[in-house]
Amino acid sequence: MFIDVAKITIKAGDGGHGKVSFHREKYVNAGGPDGGDGGQGGNVVFVVDRNMSTLMDFKYKRKYFAEDGQAGGQKKCFGRNGRDLIIKVPEGTLIKDAETGRLIWDMSSSDEPFVAAKGGRGGWGNTHFATPTRQTPRFAKAGLPGQRREVVLELKLIADVGLLGFPNVGKSTFLSVVSAARPQIANYHFTTLTPNLGVVRISDELSFVMADIPGLIEGASEGVGLGHDFLRHVDRCRLLIHIVDVSGSEGRDPVEDFETINRELKNYSEELSRRPQIVVGNKVDIITDDSLLKKFESYVRERGYEFYTMSAATASGTREVINAAAEMLSKIPKPERFAPDYFEPEKPIAEDPNDITITREGDAYVVEGDWLYVLLNSVNMDDYESMAYFQRTLRRTGVIDKLTEAGVKDGDTVIMYNLEFDFME
Repeated sequence: MFIDVAKITIKAGDGGHGKVSFHREKYVNAGGPDGGDGGQGGNVVFVVDRNMSTLMDFKYKRKYFAEDGQAGGQKKCFGRNGRDLIIKVPEGTLIKDAETGRLIWDMSSSDEPFVAAKGGRGGWGNTHFATPTRQTPRFAKAGLPGQRREVVLELKLIADVGLLGFPNVGKSTFLSVVSAARPQIANYHFTTLTPNLGVVRISDELSFVMADIPGLIEGASEGVGLGHDFLRHVDRCRLLIHIVDVSGSEGRDPVEDFETINRELKNYSEELSRRPQIVVGNKVDIITDDSLLKKFESYVRERGYEFYTMSAATASGTREVINAAAEMLSKIPKPERFAPDYFEPEKPIAEDPNDITITREGDAYVVEGDWLYVLLNSVNMDDYESMAYFQRTLRRTGVIDKLTEAGVKDGDTVIMYNLEFDFME
């Protein structure tokens, strides 16, 4: 099955928490703090795998989580960093932000991995909080959460030449004749339902990749038929070979067909409509009206296009077409990678009372927020000094005021992640 769009959730690993620990050994009654720092959370990294040709792997698995960093240890031992999660995608995959649709990165280079979600920093152990007046700190810093985001993977095939034309004009037959590709071929419309790639070899030193793009009919640029599904695969082609049935076998007008396809290209992308084209009249072996061919050839040449005739079924004239394509490709620069237009919004984890949510669940009030989660993991509930700091922070940042506004009264239950307590004004 050919899958070229997939939506997935990626989550980098959280940083490991810092350790609260004190030096202990024989004959040392009161050793100083020796809690180590937590490890860095693992990143989510995309890499290109040239052996992949579709996004089929993402049809059934939609969530990808990297490993968390380990917590710090005793004797100032650092926690181990979380392992990066490597996600393999086909060459030519675009990574887009699911919410905005903006492009984050273009995976069109096989030797350049991309970090799509960064792991959280590890927290500090209590060693960092020792001062001349506070020699036994019983608290440490929590690790920061890793980035989490929803992304859309969109595959745009990488080919030098794209074959255009209405269904059943001979695109698949032509590709099978000039390359080793073996697309499905039959004498009915929409035989080809997935893009097919083939390597066309001109000589031992010269070759190019050709793509048979299905689904182009009138209205394709508006999503009719398979239009939106496969027009994207023409985006990277440097040269277009436009195949038109000039035999009149189905009562079609070659000029009208040619203009219809070009109109759909222009509606989809102005830039794409300006790509170089070679126009090919196919099925000349069964032509019934020479005037159709002459009229079409005159029409095409007046508009500055190179024109060739062939019979893909008998392979007559196909060599001339691919030689002309190779010559034109030698003069056309390779397309640049699509430029990202997504900018990561800054979301600093700062003490902000507006960055919390308070919801009612039964008789309890549930308080959540990124910075509050980090704060809770930094607090030692068994240490008076640490608890006093936690209570002062809740008042200073306005969380207590927010709870009062939400209707909390003395004695009501408040839940903050793994902490549950009775509210007292």
